[in-house]
Amino acid sequence: MSVTLVDYGAGNLHSVENALRRVGAKVVRSAEPDALRTAERLVLPGVGSFRACAEALRAIPGAVEALDERVFVGGAPFLGICVGMQLLATAGEEHGETAGLGWIAGRVRRIESADPSVKVPHMGWNDVEALPHAARNGVVVAGEAYFLHSYHFRAAHPEDVLAMTDHGGGLTAAVGRANMIGVQFHPEKSQAYGLALLERFLAWRP
Repeated sequence: MSVTLVDYGAGNLHSVENALRRVGAKVVRSAEPDALRTAERLVLPGVGSFRACAEALRAIPGAVEALDERVFVGGAPFLGICVGMQLLATAGEEHGETAGLGWIAGRVRRIESADPSVKVPHMGWNDVEALPHAARNGVVVAGEAYFLHSYHFRAAHPEDVLAMTDHGGGLTAAVGRANMIGVQFHPEKSQAYGLALLERFLAWRP
């Protein structure tokens, strides 16, 4: 199974690539539009700020347009990881408002809690609580995963939220619709749970 890992200079590509290879994927690293348009499956990683990742992706001529074409017209299965998931949103508020890809309606906002004992960033292992409708694709299931983020995805439509976690209140752990899924946690750092999720993504037929 071939997976194109979008290499736009803003992700922990080495760890994600290693995890994908461990579950049997043939990994191609590229952000060239021609490679994106012909990708069998796509994984968009992201580490750092929403603004920096959005700007880095848009700095590659034709990359966003190629992703739109392959995912929306071609129907390629897509997985966004951490900030790669957040970029699916309409906009992010980190370092000022920045437009996202707009694939799943919502905004990425700073984690806030009335409880002063709640630390930001949300870092470490936490439960992933899959919502009943997540069973429609079978990729996101309940378990425990590794998180590291200060901003979270607030989806406009509840049906686009596949899983939640709790950190001083409910936070979106996964979003998805049609042939796209995004996870806030890091599958590549989530040991057996994360590798199993990547295996299910490779087998997914949306």
